[in-house]
Amino acid sequence: MTHTSFTCSSSLSPGVFGCSLILACQGFYSASDDVVELNPSNFNREVLQSDSLWLIEFYAPWCGHCQSLTADWKKTATALKGIVKVGAVDADQHKSLGGQYGVKGFPTIKIFGANKNKPDDYQGARSSQAIVDGALNALRSLVKDRMSGRSGGSDYNRQSGGGGGGSKKDVVELTDDNFDRLVLGSDDVWLVEFFAPWCGHCKNLEPEWTAAASAVKEQTKDKVHLGAVDATVHQGLASRYGIRGFPTIKIFKKGEEPEDYQGGRTRSDIIAQALDLFSENAPPPAIYEILNEDVLKKTCEEYQLCVIAVLPHILDTGAAGRNGYLEVMMKMAEKYKKKMWGSVWLWTEAGAQMDLEASLGIGGFGYPAMAAINARKMKFALLKGSFSETGIHEFLRDLSVGRGSTATVGGGALPKINSVEPWDGKDGELPVEEDYDLSDIDLDDDFGKEEL
Repeated sequence: MTHTSFTCSSSLSPGVFGCSLILACQGFYSASDDVVELNPSNFNREVLQSDSLWLIEFYAPWCGHCQSLTADWKKTATALKGIVKVGAVDADQHKSLGGQYGVKGFPTIKIFGANKNKPDDYQGARSSQAIVDGALNALRSLVKDRMSGRSGGSDYNRQSGGGGGGSKKDVVELTDDNFDRLVLGSDDVWLVEFFAPWCGHCKNLEPEWTAAASAVKEQTKDKVHLGAVDATVHQGLASRYGIRGFPTIKIFKKGEEPEDYQGGRTRSDIIAQALDLFSENAPPPAIYEILNEDVLKKTCEEYQLCVIAVLPHILDTGAAGRNGYLEVMMKMAEKYKKKMWGSVWLWTEAGAQMDLEASLGIGGFGYPAMAAINARKMKFALLKGSFSETGIHEFLRDLSVGRGSTATVGGGALPKINSVEPWDGKDGELPVEEDYDLSDIDLDDDFGKEEL
């Protein structure tokens, strides 16, 4: 079985699909196991500053595939004890760590070798024997590199300032001249560090702030910004915001008084806070009507998960009924907008996109109907329960833990989409039947006569 980055998070199960839709439960590993539990507090010390080879599983407690891997992962750790370090990160609880290393699905296994900043993805099977073999192969490569003179040791300065370390250009330099325009005039969220060049704590924070800035810029699509103010030069700004110690970090949101940042000072802590702020301030989700080819393909290709509803014809429900279905979809989209797996919600009227319905097997059991599609794998699952908040939640939850049944999209590709006019928000009108005047048609002349 080949590992991909989408297992329990954005692919349809088994190994295809599942989304982080339910709360994390207790972790899989205890102190009695040979697996080292890793988190933002100990990751830098245990892994990044280590000369050892590390094999690390990023998991989520709700993920069925992760649950299945647990026994093999413990067995792997015991077999490699004293040879290769084996760790695990609850990436559902510590999203910042997962985000820092591009983890988008569960379980994801990464090998941290000579360059801890650029771990390799483990691509092998998920059995303990295969994982041990993969670790030993990576270890042999590490030893070979060291024998040839290529450094395999840790470089602490490089680790804290680079690799996953980001680019200093992603930290916006703020001054008395540009602060109001860039920060106060922005609709986005800003985290601003007020520092002094001579401050030791500020120097320690700099590589963490830089790494976080690059990660946050990418993960929030440049909607949360990290800036820095040299408070010894721009004393007017420091005075305005009552800065009395360094570094001081403040959070700026449009139309609100700035608030003090209360989180930790590691890149993981900063990223986690920024992602929370991004989620809180994310705009209300849009529900798109499928009007043409672009609406379906562009949105489904951009997002990990495409949820499509086929609603009854307007003559069957009227505007009130249709709006009721759309309201259910809107509530569910709003509920899960903070989940980092990413989804888009679409709808069409029954009969408007027959090729789409056929490719998803919709239409045989009535409307409304709903399908969840992983466009990257061309796999889908159908809602079998009620079209309600509870029914849709259970549908997506079951997929996330590997209980949902899936199929391949008909034809293996998104179907042809008809261009249609958008719904005008009104009740439907029955088509007007044309009246025919039959008074001038002579039906009697030959009617009833037998032809010999």
